Amino acid sequence: MLVVTDDDPCPDLPSGSVVTIGAYDGVHRGHRAVIAQVCDIAAASDLASVVVTFDRHPASVVRPGAAPLLLTDLDQKLELLEGTGVDLVYVVRFTPDRATEEAEAFVRRVLVDCLKARTVVVGDDFHFGAGRQGNVTMLAAVGPALGFDVSPVRLVGADGQVAPSGSPKVSSTAVRQALRDGDVDRARGLLGRCHEVRGVVGHGDERARVLGFPTANVAVPDEVCLPADGIYAAWYIEPSGQAHPTAVSLGRRPTFYDAQPYSLLEAHLLDVGDGGIDLYDQPARVQFVSRLRAEERFESVEALVAQMGRDCEIAAAVLASGEGIRPEVS
Repeated sequence: MLVVTDDDPCPDLPSGSVVTIGAYDGVHRGHRAVIAQVCDIAAASDLASVVVTFDRHPASVVRPGAAPLLLTDLDQKLELLEGTGVDLVYVVRFTPDRATEEAEAFVRRVLVDCLKARTVVVGDDFHFGAGRQGNVTMLAAVGPALGFDVSPVRLVGADGQVAPSGSPKVSSTAVRQALRDGDVDRARGLLGRCHEVRGVVGHGDERARVLGFPTANVAVPDEVCLPADGIYAAWYIEPSGQAHPTAVSLGRRPTFYDAQPYSLLEAHLLDVGDGGIDLYDQPARVQFVSRLRAEERFESVEALVAQMGRDCEIAAAVLASGEGIRPEVS
């Protein structure tokens, strides 16, 4: 898969392309249904298959106070897009100037002049351009004069099939809601994979180590969507690709702090002995498999330690069972 940004020269596409446009945050089942149609049309017509997406979610520029948290950063999004089989990803650096660009000007500049689009494939709820003027109707109106046709795609349900009118649809918004509810099983059904967050392991107060459960404190960027606070069975993946069954505590540690202002992701690797391994300052990936319980405040440290032991046993059993969902390592 070739990756081109709008700072680069336009790619050489002598026969033209089949293009889809979107934020593609999460690259969920619905996104993949659209991209599959792009690839099918492109293969049948001997054209290049292209995804146009954005570096920075457009909402973070247009309405920063209400921008959604991200399901994937740009690197992870590109990795997931590569897995779809698309030929090329064109990344638009979304800036305040880009936010004011009229939809038709964007179509001419990117889709026609640069990517030589012959077919544009978009979800039937898609909008783009200043004031969200661009949509399927607008594309269909300007397409004939600009040399492309439009293929709208109906939204799909969690089974990957076209969703009947009025039934739940797969969307990035639905995934975020599932995560806010702590329902990582539902999120997995919508994504078609475990929700993954990434960050660098930092130094904490080593309280968990004193309690007998040393953890890697993963600093996840503020703009990334975490599940609700709670205890989870998860996979921890090192930069080498080594995956570890893990019990994750995500929360504000109410047994020790009355008002910790942020949630901390603490990952206890279940297959590492007392000697441990040095993970400090290394990048980490955490894939959430199942929520075991909500975060609780315990009346004593002894009660907390006893529950932590039970949590680890349950997490190990979940990850070793058919519910464990083997880690996705790239």
